[in-house]
Amino acid sequence: MSDAETLFERIIAGEIPSDKVYETETTFAFRDIQPQARVHVLVVPKKRYRNVAELAAGDPQLLADMLTTAAKVAELEGIAESGYRVVFNTDSDAGQTVFHVHAHVLGGEQLGFFGRLAK
Repeated sequence: MSDAETLFERIIAGEIPSDKVYETETTFAFRDIQPQARVHVLVVPKKRYRNVAELAAGDPQLLADMLTTAAKVAELEGIAESGYRVVFNTDSDAGQTVFHVHAHVLGGEQLGFFGRLAK
């Protein structure tokens, strides 16, 4: 992993502005700047891991913290009862563009299926 700071580390540090939704000692949640649903919040651990597989192997408790934060975000955004999706993209083929693990919390409307792009 590169020693260069990721975009998310700069957001967490307050160097890049964000629309913060929720923060804990170990996680930071903020609105996605290109939302794919009415509610689209990113949950990022404050400690960098490249992807969810690396995080799960390296710090399972931090992964649990991320999922707890995702549930809290859903509650705060009013989508916990109607339903929401938590998505981790792992590496380029899955669409990961920032290589600092993050979960997308999506909801607030009926979500479509996911998988292969329509042709």
